Amino acid sequence: MKLRILLLFTFWILISCKREQKISAADWVSISDRLQYKEHNGVLQLKSGNFTYDFKAGKVPFKRIVLLNASMAGYITELEAENLIIGVSSPEYIYSEKIHSLLKQGRIQNIGSEQKYEVEKIISLKPDAVFTNYIASFDNTYQLLKNNGIQVIFLDEFMEQKPLEKTAYIKLFGKLLGKDREAGVKYQEIQKNYTKLKQMALKAKTKPIVLANEMYGDVWYLPGGKTYTANYISDANAEYILKNNQDEKAVTMSFEEVFAKSGTVQYWVNAGNHTSKQEMLKGNPFYGKLEVFSKGKVYGINGKEKQKANDFFESGVVRSDLVLKDYIKIFHPELLPEYQLTYMKELQ
Repeated sequence: MKLRILLLFTFWILISCKREQKISAADWVSISDRLQYKEHNGVLQLKSGNFTYDFKAGKVPFKRIVLLNASMAGYITELEAENLIIGVSSPEYIYSEKIHSLLKQGRIQNIGSEQKYEVEKIISLKPDAVFTNYIASFDNTYQLLKNNGIQVIFLDEFMEQKPLEKTAYIKLFGKLLGKDREAGVKYQEIQKNYTKLKQMALKAKTKPIVLANEMYGDVWYLPGGKTYTANYISDANAEYILKNNQDEKAVTMSFEEVFAKSGTVQYWVNAGNHTSKQEMLKGNPFYGKLEVFSKGKVYGINGKEKQKANDFFESGVVRSDLVLKDYIKIFHPELLPEYQLTYMKELQ
């Protein structure tokens, strides 16, 4: 009898453990393979790449934050949480008018650049958190900030290759900044728009062939076939010249290699931030040999640019629906006859 009770008790414990594991796994909010978070016993747990964080009750939401990367400003702006920013690096690369206004008012401080952060200034600002992409060469800087009680959070949104997953980082910012509901609404709106646009693109009668990016020196850095840009081109129902490539990073080629693949290309996108084809030729006369340069259409990413700041790398990081809409307008203009490009611009 005692043995039967012991076996039943052991069985109940095993079932409970399995049930607990399932519940625990389900608690995680998965943004992507690189980013997940969950709340458990009053603690907000975050996994970001190789880094893990535990934020105890009372530590979040953050009220005073520092941004070391301009791309992250897009999420803050979309949440209308600019008033929480107390410091930014390299403000000349930030597009947001609201952030520049707060800089002029002294409510946001310039804390240096990616070449050299003003660590003492950051410490004196006493931020609740510093958001940045992880750069190994800055380990000493990060450690100095941590030694002074400053929370450093590494987010590598630039490594995300699926547009909606990059957009979904807004949900984490919402959780950390007390804008949970607003972030959820924004994401659902963008996701809904993106899905509708993707379905619309499938109605196009043609599927044009596309070339992307440009040369730096003697090397052409083309997006790999599984990259952010390649995914946009595919979702806009066009055919990227490296569609069968499996890389999530840039593929390097010589001009001759690209020339050999570009005979049937009709559109050339993400051709830098040039203002005209003439300017492109001055930088690289070889471009003139490409048939797409003379007979096709070439688009730069300077539709929303102010000096060094380009909103494609700021709000465009979040508004994947508008970026996709631009690509569809370029490849299938008949589907969006009234729409004017947001981030892209045709070069004349």
